Amino acid sequence: MKNFDQLLNLSGKAAIVTGGAKGIGYGISYRLAEAGAKVVIADLDEAAAQAAAQELTNKGWLAEAIQVDVSSEEAVKRLIGFCQEKFGSLNILVNNAGIYPSTLIADMTVEQFGKVMHVNLLSVFMTTKYAAEVMKGQGGRIINISSIDALHPSMTGLAHHDASKHGVWGFTKNAALELAEHKIWVNAVAPGGITTPGTAAMSQGEPANQDATEAFLAKIPMHRMGEPDDIGKVVLFLASDMSDYMTGEQIVVDGGALLS
Repeated sequence: MKNFDQLLNLSGKAAIVTGGAKGIGYGISYRLAEAGAKVVIADLDEAAAQAAAQELTNKGWLAEAIQVDVSSEEAVKRLIGFCQEKFGSLNILVNNAGIYPSTLIADMTVEQFGKVMHVNLLSVFMTTKYAAEVMKGQGGRIINISSIDALHPSMTGLAHHDASKHGVWGFTKNAALELAEHKIWVNAVAPGGITTPGTAAMSQGEPANQDATEAFLAKIPMHRMGEPDDIGKVVLFLASDMSDYMTGEQIVVDGGALLS
């Protein structure tokens, strides 16, 4: 039986965190690096990715940055190869990259719907496909960041986002079923309202968005929004030996919001 320190020790493991430069992604990158993992911070914003990687490096941890559009298959292949080149392998994949532009169905275009599906869902398929090729024979952990909107809509204007997150949850379960024989565990984390630059921008936008955000906050039994570290700690649990007998599961981290 492993002791506590061994259970949470990710030393020698190589991890990719998509959308890892800011908000939830940085909270995840931080906790994985702190636990000893070598972390590739993959983000569309190259400057932010470089800054985040430098912050982790300054703490004595191992981190690299790469600019990636996760909706591009060639970019995803390049990302997997980059991790192998820099760190020798790939043991942990965290699919965190996602967008959630607020648009009512009546105003939504086919292009807008498609973009959200490509970034939020197609990317999860592509990263999983190519990461699994590396992990087969050695095992690994794939952790998908879904949303409580995969279970219940939080507000109007997010139909495309909600559709994509339902897809992430369905894909997680089927991928877990397929990859278990290769000792690749696939799980999801469903955040509720988390304070990030993205959610801040949404709440400060249209008055309707501000009202919806305030109404959502009022429903949370813990009476607060979550912090990126609230998600980072749960991802660390799923990436570590603490969750050895878990696959195809989704952990809701929402301060009790779905209870109301």
